[in-house]
Amino acid sequence: MFFKLNDEQLMIQSMVREFSRKVIALTAMERDRTKEFPAENLEKMGELGLMGMMIPPEYEGEGADTVSYVLALSEIAYSCAATAVVMSVQNSIVCESINRYGSESQKEKFLKPLAAGRVIGAFALTEPEAGSDPVSQTTTAVRDGEGYILNGTKRFITSGKNSGIVIVTAKTDEEKRHKGISAFLVEKYTPGLIVGNVEDKMGLRASDTTDLIFENCRVPVENLLGKEGDGFKIAMTGLDGGRIGIAAQSIGVAQAALDATIKYIKKRKQFGQQISKFQGIRWMLADMATEIEAARQLVFSAAAMKDRGEKFTTQASMAKLFASEMVNRVTAKALQMHGGYGFTKDYAVERFYRDARVFTIYEGTSEIQRVVIANQLLKDKRLP
Repeated sequence: MFFKLNDEQLMIQSMVREFSRKVIALTAMERDRTKEFPAENLEKMGELGLMGMMIPPEYEGEGADTVSYVLALSEIAYSCAATAVVMSVQNSIVCESINRYGSESQKEKFLKPLAAGRVIGAFALTEPEAGSDPVSQTTTAVRDGEGYILNGTKRFITSGKNSGIVIVTAKTDEEKRHKGISAFLVEKYTPGLIVGNVEDKMGLRASDTTDLIFENCRVPVENLLGKEGDGFKIAMTGLDGGRIGIAAQSIGVAQAALDATIKYIKKRKQFGQQISKFQGIRWMLADMATEIEAARQLVFSAAAMKDRGEKFTTQASMAKLFASEMVNRVTAKALQMHGGYGFTKDYAVERFYRDARVFTIYEGTSEIQRVVIANQLLKDKRLP
């Protein structure tokens, strides 16, 4: 490991690793089958401080740095990617957005229960006709006295069914394009907030992904997050952190696939010897380990830049792009080395393979990451 971890970071990694392997892993395969939301495990994670890791202690968070967070998130993803994605949205986007842009009263009312893990948060940006292009969203928020009336449909919302608080983006001024988008904190039982279709997904099956429908949903003016017109900025800032989280999840799943493969090839015999003796297998193994380590260093670099208060948009996109593509290659090789067994539900690699597939899609596709990276490179003032 090239990035030097301090004692506190190593302690957090060790603690979460033990918890993940002893608690989270026990029900991961069963939850994948039944799609049961891991509410009790998330509650335990809240008690361990894992649901608001980077939030200051005065708001019931742990005050940990981003490097510690990605270490913890990777360890949870190692055992259950569906649980990890809930943790990632909660920490990277919901809690951090409220901590950065929320009023003191919003932090008291919403951030404290979120950071403590007593409430699950969701982030509603994507719409049926607005995925990679959030400026095309059609959800509206119209000022009406002491509140706003929200109308529209959000799609593919992680924890949409099980969340208690949702950050929702909506247009408050159509003519201002991205500067006319605002963000609102909407509580679960607000009249007019309807949980729509729950997706039957290929992977991450224990994490619910739903439509959220707003039909004349009245939100009090004090639930406006930031100022009118801040919604796009809030979303993009949150996604920068979220992309580090997706990269960390990718590392966890890839490492689990690699470890499972090493265990399998040491036992499996063909042609009179362990298949781990074959050069072709060994080379695949070496490539997998090298790619995982390269992704890990990219993630540490982006996380450390964030901790130092530096602009990290490019590095977050690079980490997300490389790590999410990497985990798809690694899990495919892991499944291949398991042969026919890898295609069965008896081995975890088929779950790793399915879970990994969405990592190149959500919180910005690989193609969008390339757009972000290229745009930043072309803005570089050091170059003629």
